[in-house]
Amino acid sequence: MHKSILIIYTGGTIGMVRSPMGYIPVGGLQKLIDLKIPPRIAVDMPSYDLYEYPDPIDSSNIRPQDWLRIARDISDRYDDYDGFVVLHGTDTMAYTASALSFLLQGLTKPVIVTGSQIPLSELRNDAQSNLVTAIELASSYAIPEVCLYFNGHLLRGNRSSKLKATGFEAFESPNYPELANVGIYIELNHSVLLPIPEATNFQLPDYDHHQVRVISLYPGMEAEVIRLLAQPPCRALILRTYGVGNGPSMDKEFLKALEDAHHRDVALVNLTQCTTGSVKSDSYAAGSELARTGLVASADMTVEAAFTKLHHLCAMQLSAEEIRLQVAAPLAGELTIKTE
Repeated sequence: MHKSILIIYTGGTIGMVRSPMGYIPVGGLQKLIDLKIPPRIAVDMPSYDLYEYPDPIDSSNIRPQDWLRIARDISDRYDDYDGFVVLHGTDTMAYTASALSFLLQGLTKPVIVTGSQIPLSELRNDAQSNLVTAIELASSYAIPEVCLYFNGHLLRGNRSSKLKATGFEAFESPNYPELANVGIYIELNHSVLLPIPEATNFQLPDYDHHQVRVISLYPGMEAEVIRLLAQPPCRALILRTYGVGNGPSMDKEFLKALEDAHHRDVALVNLTQCTTGSVKSDSYAAGSELARTGLVASADMTVEAAFTKLHHLCAMQLSAEEIRLQVAAPLAGELTIKTE
């Protein structure tokens, strides 16, 4: 069966060129693809259309409104294509892949987010392989979710994090298995994929980037830091705690600042600073004290998933209590529910 793929080029290293200031994003990606993808490879590639944003950007400049723009572009063209590839910068790629998973719930087609550490314009690069493999994944495999593909690794988008600033193996999925074995052959790990839904459930509300804030605990953090961050328009505050969700349980002013924010209907979320593992607030008294202030455990979510999920829940105009309940429940496979 003839398959057709839409590639959305948002910017990022994959389409950059050198400048006196360093690499910069530019347009004209199709000409570069035609130049760099050999005809012997191109002839076997599925049919695709390339939609280039007229204002390609470095992903360091991404804002929540850009996630919504990408999601709406996919939604508007959803019935016209068999799969989608989003070309994106690596710095915030995991944020965008996570956000798309909440905006595009109930996917029945693949959405593969990818990019590169070295631009396609360079002689030696990782861009060509990432692009070609992402297109193949989007066209030839039943993957009903948003994924991040990079250097032989297919990850659930909302389980991915960039853990290496340089090097081709930049992304990992700390708390969830990879979705495929990508080597000489591509073999999907069907047992860890989301099930194919009966219908899509896209939710595309307007995002406000002022409502969610993140702070990492450090020894001696003042209560005033919490008070300042939790001021309006903040509706959700992620506190990156120690270990399995611990914090300064003997600092009464710090705990009161959290309690006050909770009573003002700020949703407080407990997220571990550790790369792997899960929040279990009742393991230590230091975690139980934080939980008593209203801090909700976020299980094993990545910071990218928690941050984008809270943006989505706030944009859906949920109450503070509804947000607290939804934080601990999986919407798109972003967290693991522990069964005792």
